[in-house]
Amino acid sequence: MTDEAVAGDLYERLKVYVGRTAAAGGEGKDPVNEPMIRHWCEAMGHPVPADGSAPATMLQVWTMGGLSGHTAGTARSSAYDDVFELLDGAGCTSVVATDCEQEYLRPLRPGDRITFDAVIESISPRKTTKLGTGHFVTTRMDVQANGEPSGTHRFRILKYAPAKPAKGRAATAAKTPRRPRPVINRDNAAYWEGLERHELLIQRCSGCGTLRLPWLPGCNACGSPDWDTVRAAGEGTVFSYVVMHHPPFPAFDPPYAVALVELAEGVRILGNVTGVPYDKVRAGLPVTLEFLTVDGEFTLPVFRSVED
Repeated sequence: MTDEAVAGDLYERLKVYVGRTAAAGGEGKDPVNEPMIRHWCEAMGHPVPADGSAPATMLQVWTMGGLSGHTAGTARSSAYDDVFELLDGAGCTSVVATDCEQEYLRPLRPGDRITFDAVIESISPRKTTKLGTGHFVTTRMDVQANGEPSGTHRFRILKYAPAKPAKGRAATAAKTPRRPRPVINRDNAAYWEGLERHELLIQRCSGCGTLRLPWLPGCNACGSPDWDTVRAAGEGTVFSYVVMHHPPFPAFDPPYAVALVELAEGVRILGNVTGVPYDKVRAGLPVTLEFLTVDGEFTLPVFRSVED
């Protein structure tokens, strides 16, 4: 069979799983609760809603099984595993999450018991991307609170066979590992365009003036979809940090520090800390913004210590 025929046969076998159950009768490990809401808000730099409800974008949080997984009977279905086995067998052994979409039907409040069901909503025909060739698999999770519909979470992945380096580049690629590429979409394209101009742009809600970073389609404070941008001055302090030792990744040289930097404008952003040994990074360290061009293809914000 030709490559096209093989690909067509695989897609026909994959299509039969569309509409099948991915998970059924799932139960949240904990009811919606105030401590989790507070911890999430602190980590995200989001104010705790005045009415005590959970921020809408926490929808998926209440469905996650954690390190120990879900209780018996609520794990993903055999159909979902079968899809992955088919793709693995066809050489699509790599996976990357591409995007998610959420719809909110009602606020979640402390005490709500969360249940969920999931379905394999769609599987794309074979697609060729910069990462490689494979199929996009979308699952839709319907979330209920105390038996009432509360929201929908769609999650899309690309299961693919990694692209091979072009001839003449193989040796160079082997010597110079490439860093992971950012996912650029319609909601954040202007952010990456700003970095190329050496501008770190912060979204500003046109409705209430709230600043937000990372970029989002709408305002967490008032829900407005309208926004403009302000340019970050570039000054900040390390709010928190981790030192990465393991696992190693070919494009990085551990140990190195990754910091959550609080900018002068009040928003926070993740980035590497430069200009100081990794073991000298600390909370409260003053830093200034710099721009790093990666592999000659895209630009990242990094933060240099201003202390000697």
